[in-house]
Amino acid sequence: MAEQQGDVLLEQTNDNGEITVEGGVVSMAGGLQTAAYLSLFGGNEQDDGRPDNALQWWGNLSETQAENQYRSRLQYLLRSIPSIPANLRRLEDAADADLAWMVETGAARTVSVAASMPALNRVRLVVTVNGGQDLTYIENWKADA
Repeated sequence: MAEQQGDVLLEQTNDNGEITVEGGVVSMAGGLQTAAYLSLFGGNEQDDGRPDNALQWWGNLSETQAENQYRSRLQYLLRSIPSIPANLRRLEDAADADLAWMVETGAARTVSVAASMPALNRVRLVVTVNGGQDLTYIENWKADA
């Protein structure tokens, strides 16, 4: 069996992330897609990003470096603000904050996020890393209006 390198590839689905196993081997990825997915949708969906929020993901409690914590401000907003076009900018800002560690640590030179509404109660996020790698996520917007 060939040695696996990189991160386990998490692919976004309608009901959260999934991995692919073929022939007993987990699909791997060498880019930033798994790190981006976990930054946007990992953590606790009730965590609003405040440093003193007791509803943080439990793994943050012993992590001293902020860039290694999962805060998922985007995930929180998708469950707490109405799914209207006027809130797309707030989602972009939250995703930018969740992904800022990539630039701060040198994992990427640039990261940008564009949000749109492809359907009722759905949001499409296109994360562009280093001006060339596009990562696309389509997520349910679960907040009550």
